[in-house]
Amino acid sequence: MSDKVALVAGVGRGTGGAVARRLAKGGYRVALLARSEPRLREFEAELAGSLALPCDIADPAALDAALAQCRCELGEPEIVVHNAARGSWGGFMDIDPADVEANFRVNTMSLLYLARAVAPAMIERGQGSIIVTGNTAAWRGKPNFSGFAPTKAAQRVLAEAIARELGPKGIHVAYVVIDAIIDLRWTRRRHPELAENRFAKPEAIAEAIYQTAHQERSAWSFNVELRPFAEIW
Repeated sequence: MSDKVALVAGVGRGTGGAVARRLAKGGYRVALLARSEPRLREFEAELAGSLALPCDIADPAALDAALAQCRCELGEPEIVVHNAARGSWGGFMDIDPADVEANFRVNTMSLLYLARAVAPAMIERGQGSIIVTGNTAAWRGKPNFSGFAPTKAAQRVLAEAIARELGPKGIHVAYVVIDAIIDLRWTRRRHPELAENRFAKPEAIAEAIYQTAHQERSAWSFNVELRPFAEIW
């Protein structure tokens, strides 16, 4: 088996699963993190050399245990993709503050926990990539986004702070803004009014993430924006 190891947090039917498949295609043994064990087992059976690690990455103790198992069975990951996300929507007077706190734990605090856990080994090697997936809510507050946008904005700023600290040590950190509705069965059902060219393919997003993680170090990106050609922006 390959000695290249990657980790994807937030593996599902969309971006996370597509990224895991692309990394496996690129020769990586992939640690698969998400809360849904049955879904992870499906990916583990599909991707040779992968390892399902069911856990809530917003729980630092659970994350530490999952990473310990990853190191024991696969090794230290040299590429880490943070794709875990939680959202809730509504006016600022209507949203439940406890729900916003839960969003913050998943979108922002789990990134802090994950980066702190994987950075020491990357610093020791003098190389590695941490890629964070976000969306345009990280750049602007809109009506009904008060419970989500602040947590994604905090995530983006945290990723930038980490990037500025780790970049000179040889670790590439990037924030991928996905300005699109991702092409999934449930998003198609929810948005029947949208034309075909308004959906972003998970496989295309995964390819962009893979290429970003492998950029030559003399030309690194931090802010990476992805959108369908027909998207209005």
